[in-house]
Amino acid sequence: MAQIHPKTTPIYQTSVFTFEDLNDLELYFEQPDQKYMYTRYGNPNSDELAEEVNKLEGGAGAVATSSGMSAILTAVLTYCQSGDHLLCAEEIYGGSAALLSQELTRMGIAVSYVPSEELYTLDGHVRENTKLLLAETMSNPLLQVVDLQRLSAETKRTGIKLLIDNTFASPVITKPLHLGADMVIHSVTKYLSGHSDVTAGTVVAGKAEDMERSKQIMRVYGLNLSPFESWLAARGLKTLNVRMKQHCFNAMAVAEFLCNHPKVKQVWYPGLSQHPQHRLAKGQGSGMFGGMLSFRLEDDLETVNTFMRSLKHIPFAPSLAGVSSSISHPLRTSHRSLSTEQQQKLGITLGVIRLSVGIEETVDLLADLAQALDKV
Repeated sequence: MAQIHPKTTPIYQTSVFTFEDLNDLELYFEQPDQKYMYTRYGNPNSDELAEEVNKLEGGAGAVATSSGMSAILTAVLTYCQSGDHLLCAEEIYGGSAALLSQELTRMGIAVSYVPSEELYTLDGHVRENTKLLLAETMSNPLLQVVDLQRLSAETKRTGIKLLIDNTFASPVITKPLHLGADMVIHSVTKYLSGHSDVTAGTVVAGKAEDMERSKQIMRVYGLNLSPFESWLAARGLKTLNVRMKQHCFNAMAVAEFLCNHPKVKQVWYPGLSQHPQHRLAKGQGSGMFGGMLSFRLEDDLETVNTFMRSLKHIPFAPSLAGVSSSISHPLRTSHRSLSTEQQQKLGITLGVIRLSVGIEETVDLLADLAQALDKV
């Protein structure tokens, strides 16, 4: 039979791998990184995805998981166990907050939230049993940008680990490990895969021993990613660099358009000069500001519904970062689990709409937004 040299990695759609005999099996346990036994423990497709993301982030190793949420769980359990305490930035994805407050507390891990204005002075929040701080490079949904070098210095001073969710930025824009973070997570579902057809996550560690612990958690808890979704995500990753450039270009144009529209009350986008962390975002993101923005219409249900119904090419879809633009409503989707007081404090009101700007022709995006706003 002729030798086969595929240009792309085949899909290893198998749950188990075979061995010649017991001696061959022992080789697996002696050198588990050289062979495969069971896809929950490892698969060539999930390993390829993890290795490629690790290269992009400049880590010491990575693991692919079944979703962004399982990536967060894996990362937290790498550092925390029952009796420990972790800190979380106050403005964060609602699903992350639900995991921490509703589930990890049941496992005996205490959780406290740090207001944005106190994020770089943690003495009033760190306890003897505090192990970790979780924050996002760009917060969901109001795009507040974290100074990663400053935050890293503060977590090191107080003796805790820094875990960064880099989903909104992607490693094309920011590499948190290079700025002092201990571990980075991604919802691969979003920019890394990029086509709204995969649910996946990754955990990237700055130290090899942390990654070995993360791999153990993934295997034992069954948080592994399937071969086919691994293959799809790795394929999407090949166009990440060019996609991110277009996402950023379009988002800047949309943000400027919305700023000048009389029906729009406020716009949150780090690329705008009036954004409070604009200079930080520019330096930390190599002049790119991402494809996510939020804006506020009148805080009126019918106004929001009319706008959503009037859009012809931008659907209301509660996710983000696909090649096609979409809108979401944080108050009723991603952040609905927060208390009314938390929502109000963060400024997540009825009129706030999160816009994931795709890579379509810029003029078409602006035209669709314009005609929808005219109907409000």
